Amino acid sequence: MKKIISGKVREVYDLEDGRMVIVTTDRISAFDVILPTMITDKGKVLNALSNFWFGLTKDIVKNHMISSDLKDMPAEFQKSEYEGRTILVKKLKMIPYEVIVRGYMFGSMYEAYKKGEPFLGHSFDKKYEQAEKLEEPIVTPSTKAAEGHDINVTFDYMKKDLGEELATKIQNAALAIYKKCYDHAYKNGIIIADTKFEFGLDENGELVLGDEVLTPDSSRFWNLDTYKTGTSPASYDKQFVRDWLKDNNLAGDPNIKSIPEDVVAKTSALYHECVKKITGKDL
Repeated sequence: MKKIISGKVREVYDLEDGRMVIVTTDRISAFDVILPTMITDKGKVLNALSNFWFGLTKDIVKNHMISSDLKDMPAEFQKSEYEGRTILVKKLKMIPYEVIVRGYMFGSMYEAYKKGEPFLGHSFDKKYEQAEKLEEPIVTPSTKAAEGHDINVTFDYMKKDLGEELATKIQNAALAIYKKCYDHAYKNGIIIADTKFEFGLDENGELVLGDEVLTPDSSRFWNLDTYKTGTSPASYDKQFVRDWLKDNNLAGDPNIKSIPEDVVAKTSALYHECVKKITGKDL
């Protein structure tokens, strides 16, 4: 066994038998800096959400989950510190794109729309306000850069790179997953405005959903009760941390010593609220 990834949030271990162990930590990053203070239970919330969505969408596309039971993992992980934040997965040949599904006119897409410019191959005839729901969700891939920032590309770009058959399978799977999960979240008071998926191929060349799925770290979740168009809705994510960093002129500063306890508590409470709404239970 060897650790192959130590990311902003996750530690990934290769068991060298076609399986991997993924541990989701309580680390938090903002403005491209991993912050020195952990957010209580954040990793457990992200893990619980991903596992819930994997179960809900396995009829649409296979996923890489094997087990979330520590007894199925090497002895090194059979400790209380790994409980609730660790999964055993199938190792995949990952496809080098993040597949972004956008359901609302927001962010960089809204900025392009305001200028009357197409956005990554998509043009819009209808008039939209900021944060308004699109008539149909769209897929806009991005390349997965080993270093630096990912680059947004058109679906046609990905199709030329991967081939029409595989690219179309990915697009159809991403849209189907998004729509099913959107409906579930909406009924429980959360709007999934956009999200990103990662896919891989198994040993038989079949498409498999991997990484994390529909968490506040990979998605834009809005509170349905307070949502309205023409605004920038509050998100179920790191908003308290981001606001504190900006208010204290620390955004992007790698030398931050700590985050105040009240900011940590508010952020942790938001993650807990999110998992309770979506799964029907807290951790």
